[in-house]
Amino acid sequence: MAKNKVFLFSGIVLCFITIACKHLTESISPKLPDQDQLLDGPVAGLSEIEKRQFLAGDAAFNGETFFSGNGLGPYFVATSCGSCHAGDGKGHPFTTLTRFGQSDTLGNTYVHLGAPQLQNRALPGFAPEQIPAGASFSKFMPPANTGLGFLEALTDAQILAHVDVEDADGDGISGRVNYVFAPEYFSPMAYHASNNGKYIGRFGKKAAAINLLHQTVNAYNQDMGITSELAEDEPAMNGMPYPYFDPFPGPEVERTTINNVVFYLQTLKAPVQRNAADADVVAGKQLFIEIKCASCHIPEWTTPNTTIAALSNKTFYPYTDLLLHDMGPGLDDGYTEGTALTYEWRTPPLWGLGLSPNSQGGSYFLLHDGRATSIQQAIEMHGGEAAASRNMFVNLSQSDRNKLIKFLESL
Repeated sequence: MAKNKVFLFSGIVLCFITIACKHLTESISPKLPDQDQLLDGPVAGLSEIEKRQFLAGDAAFNGETFFSGNGLGPYFVATSCGSCHAGDGKGHPFTTLTRFGQSDTLGNTYVHLGAPQLQNRALPGFAPEQIPAGASFSKFMPPANTGLGFLEALTDAQILAHVDVEDADGDGISGRVNYVFAPEYFSPMAYHASNNGKYIGRFGKKAAAINLLHQTVNAYNQDMGITSELAEDEPAMNGMPYPYFDPFPGPEVERTTINNVVFYLQTLKAPVQRNAADADVVAGKQLFIEIKCASCHIPEWTTPNTTIAALSNKTFYPYTDLLLHDMGPGLDDGYTEGTALTYEWRTPPLWGLGLSPNSQGGSYFLLHDGRATSIQQAIEMHGGEAAASRNMFVNLSQSDRNKLIKFLESL
């Protein structure tokens, strides 16, 4: 009997210890953030093979750092993809890129001097690039990466349906596409229509990249000085065209890695709106529509059938039309790309806007170069085709302005 009591007592003690350990573990282990607080993560519906490719792309994008021994530079801006896109979010002023050279639609005449990207860092023994005297330039804030595959999946026809170059409806808004020359490795999909050898740009501040492969190859080459079979030459530097001495001759990244990174970018989930049912958020969305912000920041799109099943026939909410718009003299940097004019900028997607401070050091740095440090300031800097909406925003009551901003913060 005494022995049974000992066993019973021991069991009770063990039970209490187990419960205590569980509570202690829960108290010291951080809770995983909700999905609507994160920008990274895959879209739902990927196959097991696709999940493995997503993880491989994630490892290359966020886990691989370049240095002199594996191909960095010799001229570069960053040492990894993730260093400019922390948590797949927007960049910070310290990671801002500088583009230079082109001031009209005739092409960049400074390519032989290293344009379009300034490589402001260099390996020991090399001098960082300098902007040539007289060249136009602009600062570009690295964008968030999420949901890009949905935008890439849209057809040319869907985008062109919103073009109104002559402002036929008289609303003061006349968005247009940026036609850019495709690189040799570009393989058009059935929905890509050539316009005298040019294709619609979708990505970048001026919509100068046609698809995510175009964007990725350029980023490896221009941001990190990493060559591949798709971009075999290092950028020209300080007036010295390649070939020059390269400590690690290429190709420096395999095509498989590029394909994995592209797939990773294609299948990052779309940002999830927060507090969508909140009364002020609902009212703010209605105000957003009433003052015509939604004319350019189009809320809703639906993808067609595409090569990635998880992206096919999906309705999503990016708040962009992917078109170029005249943003007025205040945002005219004197630099451009493709057929865009110096004062034209692609409508940036607004999804994920409220999470921007998570990757920007706790503050907002908005517009193409981060000059606006609040959502209200960004709106008030809109000009050109957006001037009427800006003026209507300014004339709202403070209560209504707060509701509209609360809606934008929910995205």
